Amino acid sequence: MSETPPPIGSVGWFDLTVPDAVAVRDFYGAVTGWTWTGLDMGGYEDFCMNQPGDGTTVAGICHARGGNASLPAQWLLYIIVADLDASLERCRALGGEVLLGPKSMGPGKRYAVIRDPVGAASALFESR
Repeated sequence: MSETPPPIGSVGWFDLTVPDAVAVRDFYGAVTGWTWTGLDMGGYEDFCMNQPGDGTTVAGICHARGGNASLPAQWLLYIIVADLDASLERCRALGGEVLLGPKSMGPGKRYAVIRDPVGAASALFESR
């Protein structure tokens, strides 16, 4: 994701968390033309997947380790919100569930993974 977050309510990016991120990284590289850059996770690497041509990061492929160990193996979209805490409160009040977080992604950046009332997972992302 770029340093300037997309507008509130838009989709910021997608992550895929799987047991073998290297194999899936190579699969999507071959199928889509994405290139990759490694992201040090302290003992292993996850991957930023970059579109051909301009190299813009469009997705992440992550190992199901550490804080990601409990995430389902599916593409997870990150929705930009203005106030993560308020959004999580509304999620719970409307029958949703917070599966992970909130967690920090660096200075002024936080996210949480939620499940909506029908069982679909997504992530909410706040950048201040």
